[in-house]
Amino acid sequence: MHVELTAKNLDAYWQLMRMDKPVGIYLLLWPTLWALIIAAQGLPPLTITLIFMVGVVVMRSAGCVINDFADRKIDGRVARTAQRPIVSGRVTATEALQLFGVLIVLAFVLVLFLNWQTILLSVPAVLLAASYPFMKRYTHMPQAVLGMAFGWAIPMACAAVLGEVPLWGIILFIANVCWTIAYDTIYAMVDRNDDVKVGVKSSAILFGQYDRHIIGGLQLGTVILLTVIAEMLKLTWPVYLSILCCIGLFIIQQRQIAKRERMACFQAFLDNHQVGMVFTVGLLMHYLLMV
Repeated sequence: MHVELTAKNLDAYWQLMRMDKPVGIYLLLWPTLWALIIAAQGLPPLTITLIFMVGVVVMRSAGCVINDFADRKIDGRVARTAQRPIVSGRVTATEALQLFGVLIVLAFVLVLFLNWQTILLSVPAVLLAASYPFMKRYTHMPQAVLGMAFGWAIPMACAAVLGEVPLWGIILFIANVCWTIAYDTIYAMVDRNDDVKVGVKSSAILFGQYDRHIIGGLQLGTVILLTVIAEMLKLTWPVYLSILCCIGLFIIQQRQIAKRERMACFQAFLDNHQVGMVFTVGLLMHYLLMV
């Protein structure tokens, strides 16, 4: 294959990887830090932390690239995505595939510095990241696949620190899937009318008039599962306080999406990274106060 990637097009590649929109990085990073902090019972080893932080950026970028490649014939018909790099002609489909390949190779090189358990778990991570963008053609729940893709760093983080994935790691993974489906459904509410016109499936379309209720149920499920983990591991008041703050943030989001206005829904989606940050702070405070 002829290599089309060129240094002259770095700005377009940067936008294709959504590096100018870091919220997606935060949404992937916070749950990864949850797992690392709990597994290490405090500050995780610096090397492992750096590998996962760089890995989060690389895999999120790869996911964005393959998503835009998959949607290159759809994005031009949706108002919010009409100016993305591939649709606007600033990046070719071949360049996108080559960039995706480079990012996946970089991610694999990073994981080689970890133990064999984590290396094995990296295979499903790549499959989930590569398949998610195509799911909206076959199922109304591509958000569930995104949840698994975004949450797969949790068992990987557990394996990297502990050499195994304990029960709390599985529960944390499920909690993150619930949370991801909730916030990505809010995100899908922004494009719902356009998606119906172009024939793209989403949970926002599937849930219909019950969207807010189901999102609320998923948010409640997230809170319950995080509380179960806190009880299992005998975590202390900072964690419970952070969970209360998360409940408050979810209530605010419900108010934001009440009228299903596009920009209000988009802002509610963006605000979800605050939920991840708050729970991360709660975990850190718990373990640091125990020292």
